[in-house]
Amino acid sequence: MKRDTRLIRSGRPRSGWINVPPTRGSTYVFESVAAWRETRVKRETQRLNSYGARGNDSTHALEDSIIELEGGCRACFFPTGQAAIAVTLLGLLSPGDHILVTDAVYEPVRKFCSEQLQRLNIAVTYYQGDGSDLEQKIQENTKVVYVECPGSLVYEMLDLRYVANLAHARGCLVVADNTWGSGWLYRPLELGADISIIAATKYLSGHSDVMMGVSVANTRAWPMLQKATTEFGQTVSADDAYLVSRGLRSLGARLRIHQKNVLDVAKWFETRPEIITIFCPALPSDQGHHHWLRDCGATNGLISVEFRKTISPELVDAMIDALALFALGASWGGFESLVIPTNMQLARSLTDWSNRGSVVRFHIGMEDSADLIADLEQAFQRLSVA
Repeated sequence: MKRDTRLIRSGRPRSGWINVPPTRGSTYVFESVAAWRETRVKRETQRLNSYGARGNDSTHALEDSIIELEGGCRACFFPTGQAAIAVTLLGLLSPGDHILVTDAVYEPVRKFCSEQLQRLNIAVTYYQGDGSDLEQKIQENTKVVYVECPGSLVYEMLDLRYVANLAHARGCLVVADNTWGSGWLYRPLELGADISIIAATKYLSGHSDVMMGVSVANTRAWPMLQKATTEFGQTVSADDAYLVSRGLRSLGARLRIHQKNVLDVAKWFETRPEIITIFCPALPSDQGHHHWLRDCGATNGLISVEFRKTISPELVDAMIDALALFALGASWGGFESLVIPTNMQLARSLTDWSNRGSVVRFHIGMEDSADLIADLEQAFQRLSVA
């Protein structure tokens, strides 16, 4: 069956309900001491009802859908995407270990590395977002190579197959932030990653009404991920699991609309003299387009632009404030269009952005693209007048 069909039919109960009703419960009771003891042993390797924090019908149904989406062995759920990243890394690393992190990483993860991992005597080194300097930075004590592809904010692409082969040859695990691809556009586990992490808050939910993170592991990494998740007491509510399960049904259809709209807007950006660089790996002009073409082949609603240096940050802020259909919000992946200014000097440590123009990130939503372009037209008039 085609991917849309498989995802729509995944995680479906056998009770007759199309959607698994939320299973709100903490305590699960057993018929005998023997059954209780047997379940406590089996739950370390099998998915069984035993206690609310270990999962329920709602999270089990969602896990089935996530495994269909991403592949892999099993999945764990967390209250946020950042929590999924933090717990996963803490479960894989010990004091004295070393982790290699892409310079294209999500900024809160950079802060987590500097304030939490380094506090635990876990060394952190950054490598270029395209992976070009990775090989010479692997050390004897390197345990994890952390990837975000495409990268945060300006969407650097790397060759994940190459990275995974290099890392595995040196005994390292590969962890990939796959929020951009969300399992539909990009499948890190197929490309060699051991764990793929998604902020389900974004495209998996699709409706800007739930917070959740997901870590999906292959057979090699699953025992470590499960142990960390359990011992850090991580779980999600049945209601949130229900909402993400519901959102997943329309993932493919929604992303096709986002792609159509973002490419319409990208064509308009290409006509604007105020813009010097457009960051979108789906465009042939993008530096990572060849990797995107091979490993993704479709895109989402994210696009960033760099304005000419002669346009002041204050004018760019005024343009953002003039937008009517683009709300100013930090998240993305819902049906709505969003915009935020960025600080690339804080977001990158290996590349110098000090002499470049202002960068603004847009999330192109599911509104009619003609209306979005008209809104951009009127807001850009402030730049043209100046």
